[in-house]
Amino acid sequence: MKVTQIPFKKTGFFSKTMIDYLEKKEEIQPFYNNFPDISGFHNQIEEKQKSYRLQSRLVLADALKKQYKGFKTSEKTKENIALLKQQNTFTITTGHQLNLFTGPLYFLYKIISAVNLCEELSEKFPEQNFVPVYWMATEDHDFDEINYFNFNGKKVQWNREDGGAVGRFSTEGLQDVYEVFSSHLGNSRNAEFIKKLFSEAYLEHANLAKATRFIANELFAEYGLVIVDGDDTDLKELFAPFVKDELENETSFKEVFKTIDELEKNYKIQVNPREINLFYLGNDFRERIIFEDGLYKVNNTKITFSKTDILKEVAENPKAFSPNVIMRPLYQEVILPNLCYLGGGGEMAYWLELKGYFNKVAIPFPILLLRNSVQVVSEKQEKKLNRLDISLEELFLNQFDLLSKKVVENSEIKVNFDEKIQFLENQFSELQKVAIKTDISFKNAVKAQERKQIKGLENLQKRLLKAEKKRQKDLVDRITLLQNDILPNQSLEERQRNFSEYYLEYGSLFIESVKMSLKPLSLEFTVITL
Repeated sequence: MKVTQIPFKKTGFFSKTMIDYLEKKEEIQPFYNNFPDISGFHNQIEEKQKSYRLQSRLVLADALKKQYKGFKTSEKTKENIALLKQQNTFTITTGHQLNLFTGPLYFLYKIISAVNLCEELSEKFPEQNFVPVYWMATEDHDFDEINYFNFNGKKVQWNREDGGAVGRFSTEGLQDVYEVFSSHLGNSRNAEFIKKLFSEAYLEHANLAKATRFIANELFAEYGLVIVDGDDTDLKELFAPFVKDELENETSFKEVFKTIDELEKNYKIQVNPREINLFYLGNDFRERIIFEDGLYKVNNTKITFSKTDILKEVAENPKAFSPNVIMRPLYQEVILPNLCYLGGGGEMAYWLELKGYFNKVAIPFPILLLRNSVQVVSEKQEKKLNRLDISLEELFLNQFDLLSKKVVENSEIKVNFDEKIQFLENQFSELQKVAIKTDISFKNAVKAQERKQIKGLENLQKRLLKAEKKRQKDLVDRITLLQNDILPNQSLEERQRNFSEYYLEYGSLFIESVKMSLKPLSLEFTVITL
């Protein structure tokens, strides 16, 4: 195994928002609290220790014991749940949807990043305890986003009627999915593990939340991973004061929009708040709460509440109130002794909208850490890259740019059009000095001629490149096939492939290799050669 680190910026797959955050640009600093480095964690520990109540710890630990009832729990996970009662214990949290059979590869990378960060912090802060947490998005209702995974370029899909929080969905019907999927796996030892994991998860557990807990627990229990289901009455009772505040004052809407007004001056906005950022949750529905005509209405239903009635409902039935994307981060930080949220670029972008809201409700805003991203390259693929003289950084170039670069490098015709264009620009710069001393018509004529000449050179460059690509067809085809194999659909494979593809080939060695390779605080992209 060989591990190579590449700056996120050089992959071309990460937004300006994330690159500026990693570089601590001045424009983005007002939108986060402590930065993900050792100094930042020292400050965050002090902030969270002052604000997180012992009673919350006891409720959390008790709720988790109930959630794990009926599951084989490792000693390390049991120990971590017990440690949550202690004032010197903190969590590092990542979250993910309940994708069928974990969905894309980065499910693993998120959790392993959280585990590794806890281990690193334990070395730096030996007097504290750090617990890795996977927050299951059990209350999401975007079933179309989670009802499939990709295996060897084909979609394995679960078709059923949509409706309500996905964590409550019955696993009925997944027998058919299992039969289709298992028929493609073969009978190797690794294939049998994958079949068993899928069948025990989905055919022996009643709902999607329990099935997902089983899978994550089977894969990561040895590292002490603690899995949290937010669809829990006891945990929502802790959050009830913030739900009441939202219903009465629309605090999140007001505060997040203030932040957006500033953030959008330099960055793309990821999500926009609603007046009330809560859903009402029933057995088979999850619908927005709307305040209209003096009443609180549950969208697409006949359910309505007066102000008195809805506040009473919060007190008596807190589990019915489900936070949306704006309020879910607050819910997490209220119920967990959390220091850091670890997620992808899209997640980090919407968290950056929330700092003002957290300040308003007096909850510490967590450290935001861009999760580790990984590209796996086989030894065979590495040899092909070397034969084609493609570096790992070049691998991530846009395919057109990569082909152009390699065709030019391999060409017997050595014409540097960039130099010629620069020469032209210098010549016209001299003419512009003369033009300034004449009338406007001559000045405009010089500019027009400059554009015409440079455009002509650029067209010649494109024609030569096209001709060379045609002449070097074999090279173009080899590069195209290799890059498409490594980066399916011209995207990071972690967003396309399922872990089962690599587990089928490498078995548990795959997860072990990833764990050995990831360094969350390095803030770099990881390439693993296996």
